[in-house]
Amino acid sequence: MSTPTDSVELVGDEVTGNVARAVLFAAATSATAPVDMVHPLAPNVPITLQTLWVYLAGVVLGPVWAGVAFVLYLLAGLLGLPVFAGGNAGLGVLLGPTGGFLFGFPLAAMTVGAIAHGTGGLTAPDAVSIPRLVVALLAGTAVVYAAGAAGYSLVQAIGPVAAVSAVVLPFLPVAGLKVAATVAIVRSDALIAR
Repeated sequence: MSTPTDSVELVGDEVTGNVARAVLFAAATSATAPVDMVHPLAPNVPITLQTLWVYLAGVVLGPVWAGVAFVLYLLAGLLGLPVFAGGNAGLGVLLGPTGGFLFGFPLAAMTVGAIAHGTGGLTAPDAVSIPRLVVALLAGTAVVYAAGAAGYSLVQAIGPVAAVSAVVLPFLPVAGLKVAATVAIVRSDALIAR
């Protein structure tokens, strides 16, 4: 005896699309893993493009799916895929000096998404006002750096002020460039498929 299934929808198109976009952002972030530079004032923490993807995910996917994207990213790295800075992977990276930054990624993506879109549901990324977008990106930056400094402080057994001096202050100009780049990308026609 068979049961008709033509009226049963196991997973809706919206959920399928959101999962696909979350996976795409996790993969894009992973693809930029090998692209890192040494900061002359902070050689223990690389400069990467990965936070740019965190920002874009928050703006494009909103808080929930942006968070999912970066949980998937962390799981991929934990399982051994070379998705972290320098093409590294594994629990050692997550528990190492820069692990706090990685744990901050899902929280930052969710923060950016929540501030950019508010409580009224997702809006088109290019419809988010520039002041609101900048506030969202600055808040996301604060989350990434707070988590990074906390992790660095814990692992290196140094005080919070020393951690901020070591891994936050040298990177603020780079963070400003990433915020500006995100605003430019969101406002460009390249981001939105019409």
